[in-house]
Amino acid sequence: MTPTLVFDIETIPDTDGIARLNGLPAGTPAADIAAMAFHQRRQHNGSDFLPLHLQRVCAISCALREGGNFKVWTLGSPEDNEAQIIQRFFDGIEKYTPQIVSWNGGGFDLPVLHYRAMIHGIQAARYWDLGEDDREFKWNNYISRYHMRHLDLMDVVAMYQPRANAPLDEVAQLCGFPGKLGMDGSKVWDAFQRGEIEAIRNYCETDVANTHLVFLRFQRMRGILNAEAYQREIALVRETLASYPGPHWQEFLAAWAA
Repeated sequence: MTPTLVFDIETIPDTDGIARLNGLPAGTPAADIAAMAFHQRRQHNGSDFLPLHLQRVCAISCALREGGNFKVWTLGSPEDNEAQIIQRFFDGIEKYTPQIVSWNGGGFDLPVLHYRAMIHGIQAARYWDLGEDDREFKWNNYISRYHMRHLDLMDVVAMYQPRANAPLDEVAQLCGFPGKLGMDGSKVWDAFQRGEIEAIRNYCETDVANTHLVFLRFQRMRGILNAEAYQREIALVRETLASYPGPHWQEFLAAWAA
């Protein structure tokens, strides 16, 4: 069985890059740089959501289902820099050649990772194989929107129609799963400035868990999992998360049972 790797990233403003592009003097506080970038963006289009190439990855969380095992974790340590955690992500693809699964990964996570990997000079040969080295990748690769080697659940369920897109939090809750707990992407920069890296990583992990659970429901809908297999997969997730010590998992399981 092909391993599946559900993933999610959290980002903050690339204040170093923004300072370089705007010719800001060395030593300008990161908070001031970000505030300027948010202000410019609001003036431009009414939102402070920065362009993807100006976002820096601060966490990548994964849920790997391989063989008889399931695990959820965040790549690297809180002390690792952006290049290290991005390289770990692409090294995992190199190692497992998994089906990767995301919610809006085609519209956000993967383009951000492309830009940041290019900026850092990261190699990701397996990910970028379009059939030159493996002929199977010519017809099913990670880059094509309509291939399943990367399954963007939001995009597929919405029939590739942006007006039909739905937020993961609401879809997860409607399916009976916990949804987001205590944080969302708009709060990550403030948390990062307070030094709450662990909280960001924990939040990213619960997003991945929600995405994996929605993916299981999607597989049930497709007929890939029958009723019994689906319940086994759900039980495996519950048992695995219950074995983890973090309080965010206790909160997640309590919300799931509610």
